[in-house]
Amino acid sequence: MHIRRKKIVEKPQLLQEQIGDFLAKAKESGFAMSVARAPYLSWDTKRTNLNNTMQQLAEESIKICGQAGCRYIIIRSLFSGISDIWETNKQFFLGLVKTARENQVTILLENQCRNVSGHLVRGICSDAQAAAEWIDRLNSEAGEERFGFCLDTGVCNLCGQDMYEFTSALGTRLKAVILRDCDGHSEASLLPFTCVSNGSVQTDWLGLIRGLRDISFDGQLIMDFSDTAAGFSPLLRQQLISLAKSVADYFKWQIEIEAHLKKYSSIALFGAGNMCRNYMKCYGEKYPPLFTCDNNKSLWGTSFCGLEVKPPEALKSVSDDCGVYICNIYYREIETQLKEMGIKNIEYFNDEYMPTFYFDRLERDEE
Repeated sequence: MHIRRKKIVEKPQLLQEQIGDFLAKAKESGFAMSVARAPYLSWDTKRTNLNNTMQQLAEESIKICGQAGCRYIIIRSLFSGISDIWETNKQFFLGLVKTARENQVTILLENQCRNVSGHLVRGICSDAQAAAEWIDRLNSEAGEERFGFCLDTGVCNLCGQDMYEFTSALGTRLKAVILRDCDGHSEASLLPFTCVSNGSVQTDWLGLIRGLRDISFDGQLIMDFSDTAAGFSPLLRQQLISLAKSVADYFKWQIEIEAHLKKYSSIALFGAGNMCRNYMKCYGEKYPPLFTCDNNKSLWGTSFCGLEVKPPEALKSVSDDCGVYICNIYYREIETQLKEMGIKNIEYFNDEYMPTFYFDRLERDEE
């Protein structure tokens, strides 16, 4: 795998030719694209005469998306040499509506930084309320839902923003999220969870996941770890891709925990410990379990957080549409045990990103 960022020449008519080889290989391999990004200017650009070129590049990019069957395209707002940001960008984006409609593509705006004397600060659409207002006004002017939003977690981190508040304010306008890590000071695209200082992550993944859960996000997750990949030896990149896939799956699983809970007519838990306790604190009223079970025989017949603790064999009597949630870190061992028992609908529950900030993992029941 060869890692590189491609620079686009200032000739929109050559865009198709420049990426034609990639598109052909993608089609040959059966690779489906759901989100693309139009060419954009770097934040430190000094050029002020490229707005017409950017408009033409956006038009060509939308057409290419249509040909490739790509549903979304991220198009950054214009910023260089502009006095009235909203009016200029309104004309810019509305000028793309016809082409986007013809190619069945939705345009996603993106939160941006701006460069002030070498420092990155909040730029266009980096305020959640303003971003939501832009989307609503553009859709109103277009007379259809032709615009949405793509949240760049790296920009939020650089701008010191609360990603829970950002996602909550965007709601269903949010169609895609770019997952990338950085140290909050320098621009970078690192694999999530890899930018760590003194054992603490530098990006607010907790706020992001909680926010995406709250809005029932079902859009696109985009992994951007190009800087991490560039720093790896080519001999290790295949393993890195496998790790990145696992990280993406982890995000999807965490975001969709409540969506999974909703799909079962009833729920039973496996485990009578802290994770079960936290399930009951956060979801016990909304999705009450039938009971919990545990391998510890001394707990059988007792009560834990208001639930009767039963032996694992009790799971054999639950209905076919009952979800069995493992509330214990030994997921795979317990999953193997349950599968050998013939149990179906086995799910993992996890309390790392619960919708409350306070857990006392040392408290004991008084029952």
